Amino acid sequence: MQPEQIKNKGQARLFENPFLESLTKTRPWIIYVLYIPACLYMLYYSHTTLGFSIGEVLGIFFLALFSWTLFEYFAHRYLFHFEPKNKMGQRIVYIFHGNHHEYPRDKMRLFMPPVPSIILASVIFAAIWYGSILITGNPHYTFMFFPGFMIGYLAYVSMHYAIHAFAPPKYMKALWRNHHLHHYKYPEKGFGVSSTFWDMIFGTVPEKK
Repeated sequence: MQPEQIKNKGQARLFENPFLESLTKTRPWIIYVLYIPACLYMLYYSHTTLGFSIGEVLGIFFLALFSWTLFEYFAHRYLFHFEPKNKMGQRIVYIFHGNHHEYPRDKMRLFMPPVPSIILASVIFAAIWYGSILITGNPHYTFMFFPGFMIGYLAYVSMHYAIHAFAPPKYMKALWRNHHLHHYKYPEKGFGVSSTFWDMIFGTVPEKK
Protein backbone atom coordinates (compact mmCIF):
# COMPACT_ATOMS: atom_id res chain seq x y z
CA MET A 1 0.00 0.00 0.00
CA GLN A 2 1.70 3.14 -1.21
CA PRO A 3 -0.20 6.26 -2.31
CA GLU A 4 0.82 8.04 -5.49
CA GLN A 5 1.87 11.00 -3.38
CA ILE A 6 2.53 11.20 0.37
CA LYS A 7 1.19 14.46 1.80
CA ASN A 8 2.75 15.66 5.02
CA LYS A 9 0.17 18.41 5.36
CA GLY A 10 -3.60 18.31 5.17
CA GLN A 11 -6.23 15.70 5.87
CA ALA A 12 -8.20 13.19 3.82
CA ARG A 13 -11.93 13.69 3.34
CA LEU A 14 -13.51 10.31 4.01
CA PHE A 15 -17.22 11.17 3.92
CA GLU A 16 -19.22 13.93 2.30
CA ASN A 17 -21.65 13.91 5.23
CA PRO A 18 -20.25 16.26 7.92
CA PHE A 19 -21.57 14.12 10.80
CA LEU A 20 -20.02 10.91 9.46
CA GLU A 21 -16.80 12.79 8.76
CA SER A 22 -16.69 14.01 12.37
CA LEU A 23 -16.92 10.40 13.58
CA THR A 24 -13.63 9.55 11.83
CA LYS A 25 -11.56 11.88 14.03
CA THR A 26 -10.59 11.90 17.68
CA ARG A 27 -8.03 13.07 20.22
CA PRO A 28 -5.97 10.72 22.42
CA TRP A 29 -7.46 11.81 25.75
CA ILE A 30 -10.96 10.72 24.66
CA ILE A 31 -9.78 7.15 24.06
CA TYR A 32 -7.83 7.10 27.35
CA VAL A 33 -10.95 8.20 29.25
CA LEU A 34 -13.00 5.49 27.56
CA TYR A 35 -10.74 2.54 28.28
CA ILE A 36 -8.30 3.10 31.15
CA PRO A 37 -10.95 3.35 33.93
CA ALA A 38 -12.86 0.36 32.51
CA CYS A 39 -9.69 -1.75 32.32
CA LEU A 40 -8.60 -0.84 35.85
CA TYR A 41 -12.04 -1.69 37.21
CA MET A 42 -12.05 -5.08 35.47
CA LEU A 43 -8.71 -5.96 37.07
CA TYR A 44 -9.97 -4.81 40.47
CA TYR A 45 -13.20 -6.77 39.99
CA SER A 46 -11.26 -9.89 39.03
CA HIS A 47 -9.39 -9.87 42.35
CA THR A 48 -11.99 -8.55 44.80
CA THR A 49 -15.20 -10.09 43.44
CA LEU A 50 -14.21 -13.04 41.26
CA GLY A 51 -11.55 -14.18 43.72
CA PHE A 52 -8.50 -14.46 41.46
CA SER A 53 -5.17 -13.96 43.21
CA ILE A 54 -3.01 -10.95 42.38
CA GLY A 55 -0.55 -13.33 40.73
CA GLU A 56 -3.26 -14.79 38.52
CA VAL A 57 -4.55 -11.33 37.60
CA LEU A 58 -1.08 -10.09 36.67
CA GLY A 59 -0.18 -13.31 34.85
CA ILE A 60 -3.25 -13.23 32.59
CA PHE A 61 -2.89 -9.48 32.12
CA PHE A 62 0.71 -9.70 30.89
CA LEU A 63 -0.08 -12.73 28.71
CA ALA A 64 -2.73 -10.62 27.02
CA LEU A 65 -0.34 -7.68 26.73
CA PHE A 66 2.14 -9.93 24.91
CA SER A 67 -0.65 -11.38 22.76
CA TRP A 68 -1.52 -7.87 21.62
CA THR A 69 1.94 -7.39 20.07
CA LEU A 70 1.41 -10.42 17.81
CA PHE A 71 -2.12 -9.31 16.94
CA GLU A 72 -0.79 -5.82 16.15
CA TYR A 73 1.76 -7.24 13.72
CA PHE A 74 -0.65 -9.52 11.84
CA ALA A 75 -3.48 -6.96 11.76
CA HIS A 76 -1.14 -4.32 10.34
CA ARG A 77 0.44 -6.67 7.84
CA TYR A 78 -2.56 -8.63 6.55
CA LEU A 79 -5.66 -6.54 7.32
CA PHE A 80 -4.52 -2.93 7.04
CA HIS A 81 -2.36 -3.72 4.01
CA PHE A 82 -4.80 -6.04 2.31
CA GLU A 83 -5.11 -5.15 -1.38
CA PRO A 84 -8.65 -5.95 -2.60
CA LYS A 85 -9.46 -6.04 -6.29
CA ASN A 86 -12.90 -4.42 -6.15
CA LYS A 87 -13.62 -0.74 -5.53
CA MET A 88 -15.71 -1.34 -2.41
CA GLY A 89 -12.88 -3.24 -0.76
CA GLN A 90 -10.37 -0.60 -1.77
CA ARG A 91 -12.64 2.07 -0.29
CA ILE A 92 -12.87 0.21 3.03
CA VAL A 93 -9.11 -0.29 3.25
CA TYR A 94 -8.56 3.40 2.45
CA ILE A 95 -10.96 4.48 5.20
CA PHE A 96 -9.31 2.26 7.79
CA HIS A 97 -5.65 2.68 6.89
CA GLY A 98 -4.94 3.94 3.38
CA ASN A 99 -5.72 7.55 4.29
CA HIS A 100 -3.08 7.34 7.01
CA HIS A 101 -0.44 6.39 4.45
CA GLU A 102 -1.48 9.29 2.25
CA TYR A 103 -1.60 11.78 5.18
CA PRO A 104 0.75 10.27 7.78
CA ARG A 105 0.89 13.43 9.92
CA ASP A 106 -2.86 13.83 10.37
CA LYS A 107 -2.97 13.76 14.19
CA MET A 108 -6.77 13.51 14.32
CA ARG A 109 -6.71 10.02 12.80
CA LEU A 110 -3.84 8.39 14.65
CA PHE A 111 -6.24 6.89 17.24
CA MET A 112 -9.30 4.89 16.21
CA PRO A 113 -12.33 7.13 16.82
CA PRO A 114 -14.73 6.30 19.70
CA VAL A 115 -17.69 4.81 17.78
CA PRO A 116 -15.82 2.21 15.66
CA SER A 117 -13.45 1.66 18.58
CA ILE A 118 -16.27 0.74 20.98
CA ILE A 119 -17.89 -1.54 18.39
CA LEU A 120 -14.61 -3.35 17.74
CA ALA A 121 -13.78 -3.55 21.47
CA SER A 122 -17.19 -5.15 22.09
CA VAL A 123 -16.54 -7.75 19.42
CA ILE A 124 -13.11 -8.48 20.92
CA PHE A 125 -14.59 -8.77 24.43
CA ALA A 126 -17.19 -11.25 23.16
CA ALA A 127 -14.53 -13.25 21.31
CA ILE A 128 -12.35 -13.45 24.43
CA TRP A 129 -15.40 -14.39 26.54
CA TYR A 130 -16.33 -17.33 24.31
CA GLY A 131 -12.69 -18.26 23.80
CA SER A 132 -12.25 -18.38 27.57
CA ILE A 133 -15.26 -20.69 27.89
CA LEU A 134 -13.94 -22.93 25.13
CA ILE A 135 -10.41 -23.18 26.54
CA THR A 136 -10.97 -23.10 30.31
CA GLY A 137 -14.70 -23.50 30.85
CA ASN A 138 -14.65 -20.23 32.79
CA PRO A 139 -15.56 -16.93 31.07
CA HIS A 140 -14.24 -14.83 33.96
CA TYR A 141 -10.68 -14.88 32.64
CA THR A 142 -12.00 -12.30 30.17
CA PHE A 143 -11.93 -9.66 32.91
CA MET A 144 -8.13 -10.00 33.10
CA PHE A 145 -7.28 -10.79 29.49
CA PHE A 146 -9.36 -8.01 27.93
CA PRO A 147 -7.69 -5.22 29.99
CA GLY A 148 -4.23 -6.53 29.06
CA PHE A 149 -5.18 -6.65 25.40
CA MET A 150 -6.65 -3.14 25.48
CA ILE A 151 -3.74 -1.63 27.40
CA GLY A 152 -1.52 -3.18 24.73
CA TYR A 153 -3.66 -1.41 22.14
CA LEU A 154 -3.37 1.90 24.01
CA ALA A 155 0.41 1.50 24.18
CA TYR A 156 0.45 0.84 20.45
CA VAL A 157 -1.67 3.85 19.45
CA SER A 158 0.20 6.08 21.90
CA MET A 159 3.51 5.04 20.37
CA HIS A 160 2.04 5.50 16.90
CA TYR A 161 0.88 9.00 17.79
CA ALA A 162 4.28 9.90 19.26
CA ILE A 163 6.16 8.60 16.21
CA HIS A 164 4.14 10.80 13.86
CA ALA A 165 3.91 13.85 16.14
CA PHE A 166 7.26 14.15 17.95
CA ALA A 167 11.00 13.80 17.46
CA PRO A 168 12.37 10.48 18.78
CA PRO A 169 14.14 10.21 22.13
CA LYS A 170 17.64 8.76 21.75
CA TYR A 171 16.79 5.35 23.20
CA MET A 172 13.80 4.84 20.88
CA LYS A 173 15.21 5.93 17.54
CA ALA A 174 15.00 2.38 16.18
CA LEU A 175 11.20 2.34 16.54
CA TRP A 176 10.84 5.76 14.91
CA ARG A 177 13.13 4.70 12.06
CA ASN A 178 11.29 1.39 11.57
CA HIS A 179 7.91 3.05 11.19
CA HIS A 180 9.05 5.97 9.04
CA LEU A 181 10.76 3.57 6.65
CA HIS A 182 7.49 1.64 6.52
CA HIS A 183 5.71 4.82 5.43
CA TYR A 184 8.23 6.41 3.11
CA LYS A 185 10.28 3.59 1.59
CA TYR A 186 9.26 0.02 2.50
CA PRO A 187 5.45 -0.30 2.89
CA GLU A 188 5.89 -4.08 2.69
CA LYS A 189 8.13 -4.09 5.80
CA GLY A 190 8.21 -2.61 9.28
CA PHE A 191 4.75 -3.69 10.47
CA GLY A 192 5.53 -3.52 14.17
CA VAL A 193 4.82 -0.14 15.76
CA SER A 194 5.12 -0.65 19.51
CA SER A 195 7.93 -3.18 19.00
CA THR A 196 10.21 -4.50 16.26
CA PHE A 197 10.19 -8.00 17.83
CA TRP A 198 7.82 -9.66 15.37
CA ASP A 199 9.44 -7.91 12.41
CA MET A 200 12.69 -9.60 13.44
CA ILE A 201 10.95 -12.96 13.92
CA PHE A 202 9.20 -12.85 10.52
CA GLY A 203 12.00 -11.15 8.57
CA THR A 204 10.26 -7.85 7.80
CA VAL A 205 12.69 -5.40 9.37
CA PRO A 206 13.45 -2.59 6.87
CA GLU A 207 16.93 -2.48 5.33
CA LYS A 208 19.42 -0.68 7.59
CA LYS A 209 21.03 1.20 4.70
